[in-house]
Amino acid sequence: MGEYSISEAMQQFLNSSRIKGGIQALQIEDVWEEIMGKTIARYTDKLQIIGDKLIITTSVAPLKNELIYQKEKIKHRVNEALQQKVINDVIVQ
Repeated sequence: MGEYSISEAMQQFLNSSRIKGGIQALQIEDVWEEIMGKTIARYTDKLQIIGDKLIITTSVAPLKNELIYQKEKIKHRVNEALQQKVINDVIVQ
């Protein structure tokens, strides 16, 4: 039987688990202000990951427009912050 470190075992568990997206969303929330700045972070209502999509919810119309224009930049920054390619699409609601 192979031996795994706790870190490797947790990573394998998360990769096969349905809670992976929720945990990654929490990781993104932790660094969202660093990634996007204080103003955007303040007016972002909710972050979710469903599959390979990051769903950003805000009720501020001008912010929605700004986030739509920055989809590629957001995708790149989030994947960089998580140190793996997690997000392939960004949806702004």
